[in-house]
Amino acid sequence: MNPEAKIFDDIVNARRSVRKFDSGYKFDHQAVDRSIDRAILSANSSNMQLWEFYRITSDKAKKDIAEICLNQNAAKTANELLVFVARPDLWKQRRGKLIQHFQSIMPDKEERKAKLTYQYYEKWIPNLYDIRFPWFSDLAKKALILKNSSKPFMRDIFSRDVPIICHKSVALAAQTFMLSIKAEGYDSCPMEGLDSVRLKTYLNLPKAAEISMVIGVGKGLPEGVYGDRFRVPKSDVVFEL
Repeated sequence: MNPEAKIFDDIVNARRSVRKFDSGYKFDHQAVDRSIDRAILSANSSNMQLWEFYRITSDKAKKDIAEICLNQNAAKTANELLVFVARPDLWKQRRGKLIQHFQSIMPDKEERKAKLTYQYYEKWIPNLYDIRFPWFSDLAKKALILKNSSKPFMRDIFSRDVPIICHKSVALAAQTFMLSIKAEGYDSCPMEGLDSVRLKTYLNLPKAAEISMVIGVGKGLPEGVYGDRFRVPKSDVVFEL
């Protein structure tokens, strides 16, 4: 095993969902900043980066959001809370930034690689993400799938699939963040038990935004780990063809 793999192995094995933190610990908030920087580097669908990360650091905001998180210990005792948000509605803005980037590195739009790239972001991305009129767009996508039914074709392109695509990318970033926090010497706990409507209102998020999860971060206490780790047998989840 490579030395780097051993280090990563240690981090993965040490990471646990810790549900109680030492609220009085002198927490290094820069560790969160560094971990967000790493999370931003996570793989994501078409590099659209349709995510936002909200850091909750003030005592009042932490108390308010802990209540929204149903007063879970992982929320009440966290040194900091982070809200991971999926933003499918920002596709035009993010696509625009990507196209600007491509213009700086691939100015010749007729070169083959550039032509395919621009076509993808200027034609296919809007077809997927523009769901202002879901009934009409889904009907057009259904016709497209029928037209290509004789060959493999991406079928998860309907309006209901767009938020799911975004949540997958957010989840990748969240896992990178939690592994990074562990590497920094701290602990974390992802939470789905929350009132998403109240949280969206609290953060002043638009209707199309979706809460993916809230992550509590801090110096974990031993009693914050609820028992030994359990996983189903590898043979139940890994299959080879």
